[in-house]
Amino acid sequence: MKLTSSSLFGLIIIFCLLSKFTIAVAIVGGGGRWEVLQKSIGVSAMHMQLLHNDRVLAAAPGASSSSGASFRPLTVLTDTWCSSGSVAPDGTLVQTGGFNDGERVVRTFTPCGDSQCDWSEAADGLAVRRWYASNQILPDGRAIVVGGRLQFNYEFYPKANPSDRTTYPLEFLKKTWDQLEENNLYPFVHLNVDGNLFIFANNRAILLDYKKNVVVRNYSEIPGAAPRNYPSSGSSVLLPIEPLGTEAEVLVCGGAPVGSYLQAKNGGRFVGALPTCGRIRITDASPSWVTETMPAARVMGDMVLLPSGEVLIINGAGAGTAGWELGRNPVYAPVVYRPDSPAGSRFAVQSPAGVARLYHSSAVLLRDGRVVVGGSNPHVYYNFSGVDYPTELSLDAFSPAYLSAENWNFRPRIITTPAPLALAYGGQFTLRFTAAAIKGGGRGDNGGVRVTMVAPGFATHSFSMNQRLLVLETKRATAVVGDGEYEVSVAAPKSGNLAPPGYYMVFVVNGGIPSEGIWARIQ
Repeated sequence: MKLTSSSLFGLIIIFCLLSKFTIAVAIVGGGGRWEVLQKSIGVSAMHMQLLHNDRVLAAAPGASSSSGASFRPLTVLTDTWCSSGSVAPDGTLVQTGGFNDGERVVRTFTPCGDSQCDWSEAADGLAVRRWYASNQILPDGRAIVVGGRLQFNYEFYPKANPSDRTTYPLEFLKKTWDQLEENNLYPFVHLNVDGNLFIFANNRAILLDYKKNVVVRNYSEIPGAAPRNYPSSGSSVLLPIEPLGTEAEVLVCGGAPVGSYLQAKNGGRFVGALPTCGRIRITDASPSWVTETMPAARVMGDMVLLPSGEVLIINGAGAGTAGWELGRNPVYAPVVYRPDSPAGSRFAVQSPAGVARLYHSSAVLLRDGRVVVGGSNPHVYYNFSGVDYPTELSLDAFSPAYLSAENWNFRPRIITTPAPLALAYGGQFTLRFTAAAIKGGGRGDNGGVRVTMVAPGFATHSFSMNQRLLVLETKRATAVVGDGEYEVSVAAPKSGNLAPPGYYMVFVVNGGIPSEGIWARIQ
């Protein structure tokens, strides 16, 4: 199956066309609001990445070319199916591996202001074939590429020289590989605040010193010991990092019971998905998992960090696993998880979508605070009729409750210029913003105002690689020009361990209501 094209669509142009193409979906109950942005973008968005010029790149195999005011097709020469990705410090998208002729390819796309930029491909950019691997940007700006089918090792990109074929063995990936089911593909990789890597595969995790290739900590199995990685696809995020930057927590949600993949593939039995999440403070001296139960079981869900510090759990199925035709019972209603709420009251069911988003769907955060959702193709080829869940080429947007009309007066508007902000590690900067009023209920002594910094993730197969949210240290917001205009003094992250170099979206959050973000680059 050869990838023939992908589409690049401009967020600014989409905004101009919303009145023409957006269809409001009537919803009863729940929070948030759904919009149909496009009935067809020409591809089923298996992979999505927001870039720092407010374009979203969407790619999928077997795609048809799409063109028009909002979309621009790109030329891809090799198969990106089930590849991995990350964004380099200069904003270049780096996509690694794939299938068949794409398995060792590194593709790069540097955003531009016109219609001339396109993919560049290095045929032997990887040391070994990588299919279903995961990437993570490191404090020095390189990407580490971990695992992939039958690859129990990792490597780095870019290489010191083109002839470098070095890989580093990772026995943990072999130990977490289940014969016939695997259940350790697309491992969840998170950069810890100490600079080491938290790697979760199947049902357990390690902390890896990748510089020395030494496992410095083994974590206990997640309660229940059921698999959480592809094809028993759960999802995972590193929860928001607080200003001190000394603690880190990981959340893993959903998945499928042991044996679900083979039962679905060979016997047509679709076992109910896992309803649980595991949460662990990975920096504790004696860390342990805490189990929480979601409002609905979910496999193949996506987890998106919202600028408010909440986690959106979206897409997926209630039974089966990832793979061709192996998912059933779409879960239409997203859930918002509030990490700081008391245990037992952290989940809130949101307004249901009108479209099933199963295998090969994705979701990414936009700078305006919405979440764009696309994809879903559980078939070997594109199939639009005679099946339970047709291939989806549509593109939707979910607006969380913080974008509702009742919160509009509290929504800040950043008026600081220029953008992108140029940030230095440990440096101070000032944001000026407007708001009708400062809303109470915020944490700390800053009058309800927080500043968050979000790294956009490369979303595919229920995992958003490199996704990261930091709550920055701030001083109390002070009115500067009469009523409604404020300044807040902010400290940038202290090191690349907390925020790897590159582009981030910066938000002012007023009592849980985020502004539209502005771009910042830290280095």
